[in-house]
This record gives sequence, C-alpha cells and structure tokens, in this order.
Amino acid sequence: MVIRNNRLALAFAAMMCVACSSHQTSTADRAEYIPVAPDYSDSSMWYQQQNDADGQGADIFYVVSTWEFDWTTADGNVCHYADPVNTQSHRDDMTIEISKIAGYMAPGNNFYSPFYRHITLDSWGTCNEDTINRRYHAVAFQDVQRSFQYFLDSLNEQRPFVLAGFSQGGKSVVELMKTMSDEVKERMVAAYVLGYKVTSQDIAVCKNLKAAQDSVDLGVTICYNSVSDVKYVQPIIAKDNVMCINPVNWRTDATPAVLHDTITVTLSPQYQVLVLDGYSGSEYSPILGIINVGDFHSAEPWLYSECLAKNIRQRIEAYHAHRP
Repeated sequence: MVIRNNRLALAFAAMMCVACSSHQTSTADRAEYIPVAPDYSDSSMWYQQQNDADGQGADIFYVVSTWEFDWTTADGNVCHYADPVNTQSHRDDMTIEISKIAGYMAPGNNFYSPFYRHITLDSWGTCNEDTINRRYHAVAFQDVQRSFQYFLDSLNEQRPFVLAGFSQGGKSVVELMKTMSDEVKERMVAAYVLGYKVTSQDIAVCKNLKAAQDSVDLGVTICYNSVSDVKYVQPIIAKDNVMCINPVNWRTDATPAVLHDTITVTLSPQYQVLVLDGYSGSEYSPILGIINVGDFHSAEPWLYSECLAKNIRQRIEAYHAHRP
C-alpha cells in the first residue's frame, strides 16, 4: 500500500539533516512554548484496537512519525512540538498514519499507539542533530517513555508485545529499547525500526538491540532504509547504520528479492541500506530538493506493508510456539 497524499508524504519525509537555517534564527528570539504533557490514563490520548479474540495474538505498541510544523501561540511564543492535549487537529493528523498502520498490524492483535508531543518537521529539517536530540529527549521521548510504562502497567497484562515505529517513531523504538528491563524484554516478540537507523553507539549502550537474522527469530530488531542508490543515504536517518534486513526475503546479505513483481530489492552490506531497482517513488513529491530524491523515506511503512504484516504474524506464531 502506498499513500499518495502529499501532506502525508511531507510528514513522513521530513527526517533529514541540514544545518540550522535562517528559519530557526528568525524564531530564536521568541520564547518557546512547551505544550502540557499528555495524561495516558486518558483514553483520548491513545489510538486503540482490540482484535485478539483467542489469545493467540500479541499487543502492538506503535509510535507515530513526525506530523506538525513549528507553530505560534496566540501570545506569540513559538512551539517546536505537537500539542495532542489541546489541539484536536494534531491528534487527527497522527491518526491518519496510525490508522493505516493499524490496518495491517492490528488484525488478530491488540493495537496501542499514543499521541505524543513529537518534535516538529522544522526541527528535523532545519536543525543539527544535537539540537534535534536535545528537543527530542527533553519532551518527545518523555511522553513515549511514560506512555510505554502506562501500557506495561495498565494495558498489556503481561502479554507478548511487538514494538514498532516509523521515522521519529523508529528513533523512539531504539530509545525505548535502551530503557527496557530484562523482564520486559523477555515478552518482546520483536522491534520494528522503519525508516531510521541503529548505530554502533546505540548497540554499545544497549544489549537489547540485536539485529534480526531471518523471518522468525525472536527478541530482535528489524531495521531498514530504502534508496535508489547508496549516494542518496540521508545522514540523520540512515548514515552509520549498522543493521539492516531485507523485508522481502528476510536475508541480511546481498541476495536480491522481487517485490510486487517489478521492484528488485537488494541489501547493501557496506551501507546497510536497501537499494531498489524498478521503483521511482514518484507518488511522493520531493521535499526541499533532498528527501524523496533518490531515497524512499516516505514509502518505508507502505511499500513493504504486506511483507511486514505477514512477518509480524510469523514472529508472533513463533513466540507462542516457543513460549506457550
């Protein structure tokens, strides 16, 4: 499934690395506004589906990508974060992506996705990585951590679970893994990092980040990024990535696989990205002349959706077979 809405494509595509621009400078002299934190005991702060009728599924915890731009409050303060508590349109925007993800991840499973104060498209598109990480960890990841803890304490009921996230949500999956206890990790079927990277620094500080090697290994991390040529690897989402698996044939070597009869997907062991031949990505408009020009960031959760849906079922079945 490929989404053809340019607004959606822009939201999915804005994870990029360029120097802080004049846009940031023009707003730097204004006070920052940080929205109130969500209360995750409030059901309106969640998108949920309950589909595991026979107990043979799992819980899916999904973290949405980036949707909002910088915005200004009525009294002139700039905000670099989404405001899910007070702004219905922000929840509605996130729901567009989450509901489409649930369309292929939720069948047979219980699905949970929190609305959170994700950092804005402007933050990703106009700031260096230090600023991005500072804003992300100060606000966005605080929400992700709290929502995941509420999920564990009040929703999960000691069931097996799958972690998944796209773009900024993929970063959140990596960061959650760093904070996960061994007891919780035992119930994790797998973690899906879609359109983001896992670096050697991440692995050095997190024993939980173990690269998937096939289609049914458990407790592993599935990670990939897609490009038409390795020269289009985008720094902030894919540079220095150290794990990648081909979601079409579930191999970690350069054995090619054919997707939708026309697209050849080949993993580059050197760059740890997927190189696609026979796919233009033309349904996604270029963003700032960089994103969606040789890379396929906008397509990551949709191009392989059938492969991912099948693999989630396979891994959950393997979990129940090995840990009844």
